[in-house]
Amino acid sequence: MPVTSKSGRVFDLPSSEEEARIREGIVADPDTRELSDEEMAQLRPLGRPKAEVAKQAISIRLSPEVLTHFKAIGPGWQTRIDAVLGDYVNARH
Repeated sequence: MPVTSKSGRVFDLPSSEEEARIREGIVADPDTRELSDEEMAQLRPLGRPKAEVAKQAISIRLSPEVLTHFKAIGPGWQTRIDAVLGDYVNARH
């Protein structure tokens, strides 16, 4: 059964019959088991940890040269642009 997430990704979830067969397989396998609610609550959350200071999402228009320069250095280009702008702000105070 296909389900679409908020971001537009499509996930194919198992039908009720497939889910029942999966659960039967879990019960039949001596090397695995389903986690209890308490065990699930103890698991580490997915994703990156929450930042101490949340950044604000905005839209900004940059020249192609600036964007190409920062992207060419590799992942983290938005963080680098933020650092350069932060340095500029700090220099003006």
